[in-house]
Amino acid sequence: MKVTFGAVVVAAGICGILSFAFLAASLGTDYWYIIEMNPTNTSDLEDMSSHSGLWSINEGGRTLADSIDSFTADHSRYSETELHMQNMHSAIVVLLPFSLVLLLFGGICGLVSSLARSPVLLTCTASFFFVCSLLTLCGVSLYIVYSNQALAETERLVGPEGLAYIHTSFGWSLGLAWLSYGLELLVGALLLVAARMARLQHSSNSMA
Repeated sequence: MKVTFGAVVVAAGICGILSFAFLAASLGTDYWYIIEMNPTNTSDLEDMSSHSGLWSINEGGRTLADSIDSFTADHSRYSETELHMQNMHSAIVVLLPFSLVLLLFGGICGLVSSLARSPVLLTCTASFFFVCSLLTLCGVSLYIVYSNQALAETERLVGPEGLAYIHTSFGWSLGLAWLSYGLELLVGALLLVAARMARLQHSSNSMA
């Protein structure tokens, strides 16, 4: 079965919409990082089970603002390690929302370039989506590094015994961000295919 230009751009459009929806849902939920206490060993310990997002932490059904206010905090009160953590957090909460905004503009550009059947515009839009995917990748990867360093710093402060009954894991919100990243790459690849198809069509029309 021959794949048409229309089918390719429709597939790219669907993937783009899903990518935007997944990233928006990821940013709007607070299951990026999950902390669970072993219930058999918490009789004399405070229940620290929680799940957190980029801006808030949910503990026992209560939603709290993230303890790190990256932009308005008094930096003189923090150590060098804490300042480094704050800088990473600041980068994360800028990169991922910025990538979401760029996805919206990319969708508009993709619609215009598809209707125009312009190889140049389609190629530029594909490159635009690759840039979006790079921003998403940087944001997600930085969050993983940030979370691991936060856990390591906590272990340094309370000792391995303090974390013996605590299980940490990344949640489905982070998984949605990874899905969005993969779909952004797929959109870019599909648009490159569409650009090649449009270029071949223009060449055949010129020779006719």
